Amino acid sequence: MKKLLMAAGIVAVMLFQGCKSPNAEFEKEMGAFLDEIEAVGVSCAVVRDNKIVYNHNFGVKDLETGEPVDDKTIFRIASISKSFTATSLLQMVEQGKVSLSDDVSDLLGFTVRNPKFPDIPITLEMLLSHTSSINDSQGYWTTIDIINPDLNPTSDLCYNDYAPGSGGYEYCNLNLNLAGTILERVSGERFDQYVVNHVLTPLGLYGGYCVDLLDKSRFAHLYDWDAETGGYVDNYDEAYAPRTEKVAAYVMGHDALIFSPTGGMKISALDLARYMTMHMNYGTTPDGVRIISEESSRNMQVPRSEPEHYGLNLWLADDYIPDVTLVGHTGGAYGLRSAMFFDPGKKYGFVIICSGSHEPEESPDILHGGIALMYKHFIE
Repeated sequence: MKKLLMAAGIVAVMLFQGCKSPNAEFEKEMGAFLDEIEAVGVSCAVVRDNKIVYNHNFGVKDLETGEPVDDKTIFRIASISKSFTATSLLQMVEQGKVSLSDDVSDLLGFTVRNPKFPDIPITLEMLLSHTSSINDSQGYWTTIDIINPDLNPTSDLCYNDYAPGSGGYEYCNLNLNLAGTILERVSGERFDQYVVNHVLTPLGLYGGYCVDLLDKSRFAHLYDWDAETGGYVDNYDEAYAPRTEKVAAYVMGHDALIFSPTGGMKISALDLARYMTMHMNYGTTPDGVRIISEESSRNMQVPRSEPEHYGLNLWLADDYIPDVTLVGHTGGAYGLRSAMFFDPGKKYGFVIICSGSHEPEESPDILHGGIALMYKHFIE
């Protein structure tokens, strides 16, 4: 059940915790910004010269208890999760188990074709780049059967009016739930376990998609701002809903979406920064752990659409730092906002995760404002 909680008091006190560090000037300025937008809990990390040179936590992970955010706090990071799904599928491509040019109808075992362009195959590459012409209008969170014409007579509504791969772009979560299902079918491993076994564990990271396999005491509550009441609504029950019953009835190759390949990764900001250094160095961490090949990693960072500059679940963004193009992804769900952006040439990058904020129109949003401050104090 959702609870309405006030931000004043607890947040203001906690935001300035720890300002005696050598980076006190940044923490003071960042704390003032977070206080202005009434942020609940924030965790951030900075990479410079291929090293994590700074990380810090502000605020609380639970407004009701006042427990502070710390390095072990994990968040449901929303759509940055898509890059983990794409990274895993690129491993399958390298092993020859699938190709980016494969028709997803063959990979899924049912027809996925835009009825307006029935002769044009929808490929795995199109799913990962949101150029498939598929949309989310019929939902994406209950079952992939929504797009199966044999099971849903209105599946044609899942498609836009442009041809797949023709340059049309629509950001679509169903794309990634289909991609996660394909990962499961070609790897033979349950989706969430595959990502843990082949991405997180090799990198020495703690996290995953399955709530039931994680330490719930580390979860940050996620909050929506309620403008009418001037308080926060706790979305913990929705964001971290147990998967026990669904896993008990799990159908391999069909039910991957219960873990949300499109947005369900839970991880700390510090571990997300470690993951980011792998993509910053084109598939290999600074200490030599290779997750995907350089060719695959570079391919993820090549835009497939203009002006979106979106690649394979990573995109090129030029609106965070003036005259600077960064590579990465953002996330937003249940009140959370997250960002992971990096410069692969100059070997710096930023991670920021916020569990809830109230952003007045005159203030920059948490992601742009936070990244601008980290760039100013640590990179510029």
